[in-house]
Amino acid sequence: MKTLLKNREWLLAGIIILLIIGFSLRSPGFERPANLVNIFNDTSILIILALGQMTVILTKSIDLSVAANLAFTGMAVAMTNAAFPGVPLPLLVAMAVGIGALLGSINGILVWWLGLPSIVVTLGTLTIYRGMAFVLSGGAWVNAHQMSPTFLNVPRTSILGMPVLSWVAVLVIVAAWIILKRTAFGRSAYASGGNPSAAIYAGIDVGHTRFLAFVLSGALAGLASYLWVSRYAVAYVDIAQGFELDSVAANVIGGISIAGGIGSVLGAVLGAIFLGVIKNALPVIGISPFAQMAISGIVIVLAVVFNARAEARKGRIILRDRAATEQSKEAAA
Repeated sequence: MKTLLKNREWLLAGIIILLIIGFSLRSPGFERPANLVNIFNDTSILIILALGQMTVILTKSIDLSVAANLAFTGMAVAMTNAAFPGVPLPLLVAMAVGIGALLGSINGILVWWLGLPSIVVTLGTLTIYRGMAFVLSGGAWVNAHQMSPTFLNVPRTSILGMPVLSWVAVLVIVAAWIILKRTAFGRSAYASGGNPSAAIYAGIDVGHTRFLAFVLSGALAGLASYLWVSRYAVAYVDIAQGFELDSVAANVIGGISIAGGIGSVLGAVLGAIFLGVIKNALPVIGISPFAQMAISGIVIVLAVVFNARAEARKGRIILRDRAATEQSKEAAA
């Protein structure tokens, strides 16, 4: 039982299960597989954004421009589809990923080459990218009747009981796990955030690693932009407003350390699903939107406190082990 409580992912998974059981008592049918599939589908875009955000956070940075990136890229792709409905969908998706990666690279360059704090850079680009979306569209919306049927219908198509949107999220989860656990870039990301000085001595280019993390985050925001616009069948300047904070919250709840170097793909995914369950359940049981915001805020604060205490406890254990090692060496001498 102690091991279970110490494992953040297992603990969070248990809390999610308890929440589903509790909400199903208030709203019968909430626990049905079809409803759970819908919740996962509703959360899929947040999962994709959270995994991109996680990569940046691991390197001891933060990307507050992901939602603005999504808004601009989504507007660009929707306008392209409306103006040229014959453009193949794979090309439009590649365009979305490419524009998103380009916007992410701007953040990365400013953080890498100029050495600016990531929070300052991405606060600035957040406003810039939203402004670019307004300039591009002139403040107008792109609606469903302007988009092609293929553009709209592919993410909604069901395969083996789940929409394509959900399957894309599953593929992104698997790809993120492989990249962070099985590649040199993943190891560099953890090292760059966990101990930048040691990473430099180990031959890791910390700045370049952070740059690549921002590019990856931007590319995933670009992918999410197409999925968002096609799912909701509308593109406008303020889409995904506030999702940059949700992506950070999902990571914090999932145990990814804001200080960098600590966290897992499973944790980020469970954090996003936790928020998805909360957001889907509270309206069903009659909780007002203002109370929903308060509850979400309380959960985030508690998660931060939990993380801080866990990291402090881990730090004390490391110091204790070092002291014990030094004492044993002195005794041996």
